[in-house]
Amino acid sequence: MRFLIRWIITAIALVVAVLIVPGIDIQSNAWITVAAMALILGLVNTLVRPILQFLSCGLIVATLGLFLLVINALTLWLSSTIAQDWFHVGFVVDGFWPAFWGALVVSVVSFLLNVFVPDAEQQA
Repeated sequence: MRFLIRWIITAIALVVAVLIVPGIDIQSNAWITVAAMALILGLVNTLVRPILQFLSCGLIVATLGLFLLVINALTLWLSSTIAQDWFHVGFVVDGFWPAFWGALVVSVVSFLLNVFVPDAEQQA
């Protein structure tokens, strides 16, 4: 159940990013595209993001954590590329800067929506 809630939150955050950030577009069936992209983004964040953070931990420390914004942008951009090339899902991020601003929007919206989701430890 928790996975489904997180997936819906990510999908909502992606819709907000599409609406706000120029350079991020949906080219096919909107709901299917957003659902697939949310799943792909979740997998990339689970598998690739920790590797990127480990490899760039010096930059993260040197920039006081601001390099994490670049990592978020790269994971969004990578997810869009995977969605287009491997799964033929029409979620397009036009470059680094749309990915940067889109990742920032997705992070903020996800954070705000996750505030309303109780932790599993609080439910027990």
